[in-house]
Amino acid sequence: MSGPDMSVVICVYTEDRWEDILAAVSSVRAQSRPARETLLVVDHNQALLDRLTKEYGVPGEDGAGEDGPGGNGPRGNGPGENGPVENRSGGNRPGGGGSGAEGPGGGRRRGPGSGAVRVLANAGPRGLSAGRNTGIAASHGEVIAFLDDDAVAERDWLRRFADAYADPRVLAVGGRTEPVWASGRRPAWFPEEFDWVVGCTYRGLPPGRVRVRNVLGGNASFRRTAFEAAGGFATGIGRDGDRRPLGGEETELCIRLGLARPDAVLLIDDRAVIHHRVSAARERFGYFRARTWAEGLSKALVARSVGAGRGLASERRYTTRVLPAGVARGLRDVLLARPGGAGRAGAIVAGVLTAAGGYLVGSVRARRNGTTFAVTPVEGASDG
Repeated sequence: MSGPDMSVVICVYTEDRWEDILAAVSSVRAQSRPARETLLVVDHNQALLDRLTKEYGVPGEDGAGEDGPGGNGPRGNGPGENGPVENRSGGNRPGGGGSGAEGPGGGRRRGPGSGAVRVLANAGPRGLSAGRNTGIAASHGEVIAFLDDDAVAERDWLRRFADAYADPRVLAVGGRTEPVWASGRRPAWFPEEFDWVVGCTYRGLPPGRVRVRNVLGGNASFRRTAFEAAGGFATGIGRDGDRRPLGGEETELCIRLGLARPDAVLLIDDRAVIHHRVSAARERFGYFRARTWAEGLSKALVARSVGAGRGLASERRYTTRVLPAGVARGLRDVLLARPGGAGRAGAIVAGVLTAAGGYLVGSVRARRNGTTFAVTPVEGASDG
């Protein structure tokens, strides 16, 4: 198999997403281009760690985890030619013997052609950034891909990433994340320009395979050398389960990577698709408001770390070009008596004002307290 060896990291934190986690793993095992290994990193939840260890293997098993032929898991009938894998119960997932790579505190079971599934405890402080860093350090692949625990990848997800890495200058590749709404359809008031609020690709990003400042963390991949050059994800920024709906950790990392490696190329390929479940709670305006406020706080930390010029360059274009066009579309829909137009226009204005308020408060806090996050080197696992 040509192209880079690839590991997949899925960070998990709650048993409430048990079926989602199983579906995410199944979608990785069904890839047309198999991953070397899948790492489930559990964020300070012993019950979930024990349950996943029981599900995927016995602690202490050793080995390296080999690539095999294309994945054999069943596929669902989701959007597009390569639909997402169906959510399945434990009894229907492919099992398998053989040896797989093993990390601290976890086990695994190999499926046909899927590589190892390894279960690890987050070795750092609580939060998504430290969980990702744990996965990076324990992984063996030349490229490390990240998948949200409530998302499923289309069958060619990893293949699209691998194709982009044929260019040695490419150090990171992201993909397109499509929302799967709990209610079955997008809320009429919810503007596509704010799909980042629910962790999805938003209107305003360019189509195709394009160069970008930063990738979006729930559907992204990095060469290992990117972390060697710039360090890992900053802790103290980003999500902590449902406690802290912040973001921005991947933006900060990508900007830091660009400073460490000015020749680095970062891409988004919209053919690398995942489908991300949006819970009913996140379809509500209260969550929209909380998440946009938190984004403002996050951007203040990023700007404090790397400078406002670098930290807000893409956001300026988004705010001055993409969002006014979205408001205009909403008002046009009002004139054409289409449902939701006023709500979408109002939500865009509310989102901008709320994010701006969060940014101002975050900037004051950052000046008063200094930066509140840390970057540490991430050493990858050795193949020996």
